[in-house]
Formats: sequence, C-alpha cells, structure tokens
Amino acid sequence: MKKIVKTVNSILLLTITLFSQQVLAQNTADSIDIFIKERMTQLKIPGLQLAIIKNGKLDKLSNYGFANIEHQVPTNSKTTFSINSMTKAFVGIAIMQLQEQGKLNINNPISSYIFDIPENWKSITIKQLLSNVSGLPNNIDEKEQVLGDGLEGKNWEIVKKLPMEFKPGEKFSYNQTGYYILGTIINSLSGRHFTEFIEENQFKPCNMTSTRFGDSDDIIPNNAASYSTIFNDGGKWINDGKLHNSFATFPLFFRTATGIISTSEDLSKWLIALQNGKLLKKETSVTEMFATTKLNNGEIGGFNKLTNGYALGWPTVERDEHRAVAPVGGMRSALFVYPEDDLSIVVLTNLQGSNPEWFIDEIAGYYFPDMKIKNGFGLSKNLKLLRQNLIKNNYQNPYNNYQKLRQANENYTLTEEEVNTWG
Repeated sequence: MKKIVKTVNSILLLTITLFSQQVLAQNTADSIDIFIKERMTQLKIPGLQLAIIKNGKLDKLSNYGFANIEHQVPTNSKTTFSINSMTKAFVGIAIMQLQEQGKLNINNPISSYIFDIPENWKSITIKQLLSNVSGLPNNIDEKEQVLGDGLEGKNWEIVKKLPMEFKPGEKFSYNQTGYYILGTIINSLSGRHFTEFIEENQFKPCNMTSTRFGDSDDIIPNNAASYSTIFNDGGKWINDGKLHNSFATFPLFFRTATGIISTSEDLSKWLIALQNGKLLKKETSVTEMFATTKLNNGEIGGFNKLTNGYALGWPTVERDEHRAVAPVGGMRSALFVYPEDDLSIVVLTNLQGSNPEWFIDEIAGYYFPDMKIKNGFGLSKNLKLLRQNLIKNNYQNPYNNYQKLRQANENYTLTEEEVNTWG
C-alpha cells in the first residue's frame, strides 16, 4: 500500500511540475507578446516576425501586425522580409565552408585568389574583408547608391582608382567592396555563382523554402511591403516620423553585401543547423567565425556601443555578460545568438528605422531576468555597484552614496557618458 501511495505521489508531483513549467512557458510567451506589441506601437512598426530558439529547439514563433498596410494583409509565418546586410552572415559561412574544403585560408592575402586588383590591395587578407577592417574604398556613395550606375564592370573600374581609406587592420569601417570581392572569390573557387553556392550549401540543406535572393524589382510571393520613417539626406539619415513606402534594388553582383529575403522560421532552421554542425562540420570553424576581429592595436571596432565588434560576417556584442553575435540588416531586421546562453532570437520587420537590435536583449530578459534593463543590464560595473547601493537606501542621497564608494575605492569613478546612458 505504501508503495502505491509513493507511486501516486510521484506521479502527482511530476504532473504538477510539468503543469507549472507549461504555465511558466505560457506566461513568458504572453509577456513577450505584450512587449512586442507595445514596441511596435511605439516605433510604428507595421509588421513583425519573431523566432526564439532555446536549447537547440524552436521555442516561440510568432507573427504580428500587417505585411501590407494598404491592403490590410496580416503578417503570417510565410511572409518574407528583406534581411539586407544580415546576408553577410551567410557569406561568412560560405567562406568558412570553402576553408573546410581546403580551397582557401582566411588568413591568406586576397591576391592568392583574385588577380585584377591594385598593387596596394594585394596584402589584404580574406579575414580583413570579412571583418570590415580592410581599408578598401567603398563601392557605394554617401547616399548608399552603388557607384557606376549599378553596372558591375563600371563599378569595379571606378573603385580600383579610389585611394585606400587606411592601412589594413588599422580600424573598422563598414565596407561593401570587400563583400563584392568575397563574392568573386566564391564564384572562382566553387565553380558556380555565389548565389547558387549559398542556395545549394545553406538554403537547401536547411529546407529554407521561403528564402531567396531578391529585391523590390522582383515579384516575390508573400513578400512584405517595405516602409520607412527615415530618408537619406546627403549621407545623413533623417527620421521625419512619417510612414512612407520604401523601395530598394540590389544589382546581382552586389548581393553578397545585401540581397537575401527570408522568414524568421527559415532563419531559425538555419541557426539550428549551424548549431548542430550541419553547415560547418568543425566546431572550431564556428568558433573562428564568431570571434571578434582584433585591430592592429589589439582593440576592437564595430558599429556602436551595442554592436561594438565584428567577426567574420557577423557583428558582435562584446561585454562581460551575455555576449552575442548579432547580424543586423537595413535598420529593420536583426538576430542575436547568445552562445553561452544557448539562446537565439530573430526579429524581422518591414520598417526601415525600427532597429530591432536595440530591443532584442529585452526579449532575452524574459528568459534571463538579469538581462532586463530594469535589473541594471547594460550598466558598467561601477554603475551597477552604485545602483545596488541606491536600492539598499531607497534611492536616497545618490551623491552621498557615490562619495562613499569613492572613499572606499580611490579608483572608483563614473563618466558623464555612463551616467547619461543609465538615465
């Protein structure tokens, strides 16, 4: 009888535990939905797709808003979005695949693989192209228009005559010329066009049935209309707060830099395949691809305070906790992979200027509460220490608290920038 009672109790305990986990998961999903809808309203995002991968499995796949405002077409799981420069992450994988095949070495100079280049370009390495530290002149103008009227031969001849911006490895400068060259290297070493190589070695193995190369000139089933609240005025992006239609075309030769259209579901398949060794067979290849490139002086360079580094086609978020590799594209789409946390988050939108990379960490906070802004995530060590002291003292006398910390440690200091960031 006691054995039966113990068995029943065990079953009840297991049932309660499983039920509690289901409730917790549902509460997390509901909270994320509320957060996403609030952020969409705040930023005027018409449509959004979300995919969250946890522990190697798809944990959440959701669609919000409208793919097309004019015709009131709701976003669904088959709605495709332009991912713009997130395409570079696919190029990073393609190059690493060729390295695994023994066809190249990323530390070799590009002159080993391409010959029609100026003399002062020849020492630049493939790695420097991938990580945007090559110093090459850019093949787009200040308004982000492709030089040479979008014609490949004309563009190439113009760029080759431009001066180098800096010595290779000296600093980070986002550059599309490097990715054009990477495309020609893939063409040469694989024996097929880079679009075909990526389709055959990434799209198809991952069953990415909704993913393709394309732009506003193409007729693409289920493709979301593109909107924007920003415009380029002489090289400076201006946000006028008004929603208007946006169109973008990318010449075929330019599509290593930007050109893939996809869904959050397809991208989740791709990330899981990368994690499971389906795309790159060697774990060391992934580690190498995700490692932030160091400049000649040992420092790192990136876009901004958040994506402050750049690896091999993958922007990186270097910080003490919850490091991420974080492809971003078109100021409208982003994905974060948190390698140490076994978590990945994909956010695609149809609004240029929404910059979802700035709120993906907050989504991650529903899985790791210490990543919530309200819990002090993103603050420097010194600011966190001050915050903890202020919480203990109910935020009374902040300056006195700061002075006490200074007295306890003469090296303790805060910059104006740190305090403003917290504010």
